[in-house]
Amino acid sequence: MARLCVRGSDRGTTVATLSVILVVLGVSLSPIWTTTVAAQPPGAAQDGFVPMDDIPLEDQLPAAPLLIGAYAAVWAIAIGYLWTIWRRLGTVERELADVARRVTERENP
Repeated sequence: MARLCVRGSDRGTTVATLSVILVVLGVSLSPIWTTTVAAQPPGAAQDGFVPMDDIPLEDQLPAAPLLIGAYAAVWAIAIGYLWTIWRRLGTVERELADVARRVTERENP
């Protein structure tokens, strides 16, 4: 019975793929960081509850950048995951074709 093993180069492509995914996430999440954390002045914490009607318009956080960032992150992760599956499936198909060729060569010397 033939054994399929993971080659060292496959680990390198996995690390590269994860690196690309992390870079895409970092780029897609940077607008969220700048609109929420970095844009807040020091001492912006409130001592109590303040209704949204009483907060000035420039201090209110719009939901659109957060929603777009979340969708971008989910799509980037999904596309990256599907891409890795596609590459691994191609590797398995090549290895199966190689095994089939070897079996044919052994049966017909």
